[in-house]
Amino acid sequence: QVQLVESGGGLVQPGGSLRLSCAASGFSMRYYAMSWFRQAPGKEREFVAGINWNGGNTIYADIVKGRFTISRDRYKKTVSLQMSSLRSEDTAVYYCASSLRASISSAKDTYRYWGQGTQVTVSS
Repeated sequence: QVQLVESGGGLVQPGGSLRLSCAASGFSMRYYAMSWFRQAPGKEREFVAGINWNGGNTIYADIVKGRFTISRDRYKKTVSLQMSSLRSEDTAVYYCASSLRASISSAKDTYRYWGQGTQVTVSS
């Protein structure tokens, strides 16, 4: 059974940092790209960042470029999202996802497996 479990969310002040982690089980994560999406209240779920199967390629949404960094540990079966210079508009539920493809896709409809999400709130 495939499981993706996110952790690391919480409340942080504007300008602060958080690190999200996603632990995978039930499939061979090391062969597949992994991505982070987020969904704010009343908005569509949107792509945030993705990393290909071997970590050699990453893609970021324009709005988080230079502030967020995605990384993976293929043998620990984890993918992380380091978030810095957080803004109030980064407030959302953050989801880890796998499309079971080696390359990154920013289209949420291509993703088959999702975690339960972790809440990130940026507020003073």
